[in-house]
Amino acid sequence: MTNIPQDEPVFAISVVSRMVGVHQQTLRSYERVGLVRPARSPGNTRLYSHRDVERLRRVLGLINDLGVNLAGVEVILRMNRQIEQLQQELAETRQQVARLSERAGDSGDGEARDE
Repeated sequence: MTNIPQDEPVFAISVVSRMVGVHQQTLRSYERVGLVRPARSPGNTRLYSHRDVERLRRVLGLINDLGVNLAGVEVILRMNRQIEQLQQELAETRQQVARLSERAGDSGDGEARDE
């Protein structure tokens, strides 16, 4: 099996509808409110990626399992995206601190120097 990138648009709306268990019109309404943004083919056909399908599954989980309305889903997804961005920034900052700490440790090895 070929590894398809998560963001590559490969699924038609009819396939995604069956994959996630909702009507195609429901997927169109989610697109209208901005919960998912499928790519478009040159013929203007909606094409969903693996990442889109996972996002739809999260949306449906919030709606069906937790009873969250569409506005609430939008807020939750936006907050999740912000948290992921902050976590990425934190990881990058920690790497920078570790590099600086290593450099400081290399230059301050405790040996006396001739001046």
